[in-house]
Amino acid sequence: MKYTINHATVLGSGIMGSRIACHLAGVGIPVLLLDRVFEAPQNTSEQEAAKSNPAIRNRIVDESLQNAIKSNPSPLYHPSFAKRIQTGNFEDDLNQISQSDWIIEVIVEQLPAKQQLFEKIEVHRKAGSIISSNTSGIPIQLMNAGRTEDFRRHFCGTHFFNPPRYLKLLEIIPGPDTEPWVLDFMMDFGSRILGKTTVLARDTPAFIANRMGVFGIMALLNTLERTGLNITAVDQLTGPLAGRPKSATFRTCDVVGIDTLARVAKGVAEHCKDDPDRHLFAFPTFLDYMLERQWLGDKTGQGFYKKTRTAEGGKKILALNLQTLEYEEQTKTKFPLLDPIRQEENLSKRLPMLVQMPDQAGEFYRINLSHMFRYASLHAMEVAGELYRIDDAMVAGFGWQLGPFASWDAVGVRQMSQLMKLYGIPPAPWVDDMLAKGNEHFYRATSDGKEVYQPSVGSYIPVPGSRGIVRLEYIRSTNTVWKNAGCSVIDIGEGILNLEFHTKMNALGSEIIAGFHQAVNRAEQDFRGLVIGNEGEVFSAGANLGMVFMLAVEQEFEELDMAIRAFQQFTMRARYSSIPVVVAPRGLTLGGGCELTLHADAVQAAAETYIGLVELGVGVIPGGGGTKEMALRISDRLQSGEVPYAPLQKAFMNIATAKVATSAYEAFDLDYLRRGDRISVNERTHLTEARQLAIDLAEAGYRRPEPRKDIIVQGRGGMALFMAGINGMRMGNYISDHDRKVATKLAYVLCGGDLSQPQAVSEQYLLDLEREAFLSLLGEKKTLERIQSVLKTGKPLRN
Repeated sequence: MKYTINHATVLGSGIMGSRIACHLAGVGIPVLLLDRVFEAPQNTSEQEAAKSNPAIRNRIVDESLQNAIKSNPSPLYHPSFAKRIQTGNFEDDLNQISQSDWIIEVIVEQLPAKQQLFEKIEVHRKAGSIISSNTSGIPIQLMNAGRTEDFRRHFCGTHFFNPPRYLKLLEIIPGPDTEPWVLDFMMDFGSRILGKTTVLARDTPAFIANRMGVFGIMALLNTLERTGLNITAVDQLTGPLAGRPKSATFRTCDVVGIDTLARVAKGVAEHCKDDPDRHLFAFPTFLDYMLERQWLGDKTGQGFYKKTRTAEGGKKILALNLQTLEYEEQTKTKFPLLDPIRQEENLSKRLPMLVQMPDQAGEFYRINLSHMFRYASLHAMEVAGELYRIDDAMVAGFGWQLGPFASWDAVGVRQMSQLMKLYGIPPAPWVDDMLAKGNEHFYRATSDGKEVYQPSVGSYIPVPGSRGIVRLEYIRSTNTVWKNAGCSVIDIGEGILNLEFHTKMNALGSEIIAGFHQAVNRAEQDFRGLVIGNEGEVFSAGANLGMVFMLAVEQEFEELDMAIRAFQQFTMRARYSSIPVVVAPRGLTLGGGCELTLHADAVQAAAETYIGLVELGVGVIPGGGGTKEMALRISDRLQSGEVPYAPLQKAFMNIATAKVATSAYEAFDLDYLRRGDRISVNERTHLTEARQLAIDLAEAGYRRPEPRKDIIVQGRGGMALFMAGINGMRMGNYISDHDRKVATKLAYVLCGGDLSQPQAVSEQYLLDLEREAFLSLLGEKKTLERIQSVLKTGKPLRN
């Protein structure tokens, strides 16, 4: 059935409701956000005014929305999108929901309150409109009891995870009477428009992600005594090392709220009396103690961790000793066997290494993975119906790199199953049946996608959404046409190649540059276009600073000059080849990664692209064409009629302050993206859409452009403007002598050097200025000190 959501209503403006409204507005949907009427204190001047003054009556919803907008990280892709949200209250404005195609309830998790609100909704909603609840666990079948047939047929659960913009999971839960087309529509709408990983869950306690995630935490809490580890040691083991978020286990509990964890655990235990692992949902003594004393985590200032101040006024975080129930200094546990394992960046290779360790850490992994794998295998069919839904939910909702079944595949299904039995934690019987048939994996790649084992039929079925889309993980082993240690050139179909990076933080060095030229050569000969894109949280953190630092320290300036020329030729060829080059940034896109993006024929950016020219953070200017390109874009703005110095000053400040866009939408404001560049909200289809953009350019008759020779620069007039500001900043001690030197070099290149008047110059002229400035700054002691500091910390540059 054809259906469109042109307008939505969000009922409830709390932390989740206000942020869901922001996310809907972010993807272009006008939203009505409603909440309770503000009750003015009795016997005050506001009490009478509150009867008719909308500003007072809407105070709850207005303040909630403003708090959301001001929060960091922002729930909006761009501040201007807040204009798409209209506010009101349940008493005065509920009739306006008649204009909405989707009404989502996000009020307190109490069944009577939800049922009362649904009764009011039914009076005003238009027939056929979709209604849903953001409940995290109340059965859908209970919520729509007593409602009309039309209401029940169009009602389902839509469970977002907080924060909705950043956590990609959206669980769709059917009620007993939900029309199949409603579910199909919401699954597609959630994925295609909202950018979510939509997972169809069954109407079981806590649905999928919370059921599995909370079990994992509770099982860990109940087996801590067996492993003998303290909470800081556990968080060392259950963070990025194991493919989990940095918040690991106990920090996550504090962020989510220990009362929330307890509520979900209690609900599962109460409603799943036949669960063979129900005993693991019991509260350990220390958890009861914490709940009694309201040690609930961040919301109360202390939980498993407690923030305090040192005698000098500095911040200190103490950890709870679960034996004494006293807070104490954190102590980092040494696990010597982990040192070589940390060097392995591939999680699928790292997990079996962790499980095989013969020490206390290895025992911890064996016990806790055994519990997780057993529980997932026992309940997969009950809560999800298909194994891949469990994995999708945990990856998108809890930030795991690999879900339970993908992790089990990595460790080895047969080996781990045997180990689980030795530990008295056996998997579900169907796992033995699968292995008995000679099937050693839950997943297997095919020529056109991915398949997953389906216990109910005893064979493999296609993973929905894996066919027809570009997923490098599916085709990397079969479609790679060229590779080296730093990158791979992969045939992604439809006559398009893809260049994928493999270096640490995808730093751009000689290997990637060589791979790029190979990719362009092959594409020019046998293909229609090239996409440059990766699957991961980092597109590129910039150029290889280690190589630059080594050459600068050794004062190998001729080699440095050659290296910078090579990098400039690399970025320039991205624009000046005979095939369209589409860059598909996602996540961190800094320094050289930004410069490469700036030179693409077109950009298909993921919505969550954090892009910027950050080189000034180490005391140099962008040297790979970035400064030149900003001068070019300034010139184009001038030729369209803008006042000369406004865009020049804006570009200077963006580079000088290492400004990083917080989304692809904001990147347009910074001139890092241009008209015609596109944005992908759903990261799963990002490279597919990038491929289509390359195809569109090719089929439109792409021709290699000519290098520009018409770039208008301001010369000494622009420099005078900048020098007044730079010298003023130095005189006021806002910047150092070195900062002044770097800023002067930046202004010099942006203004086209020592020219007596505005005039047209070529790209190569600006590249030469840029390279000379870059090299001169590498001779500065302060610059080398800053580069060395970045290399020591291992953290990418950003503002």
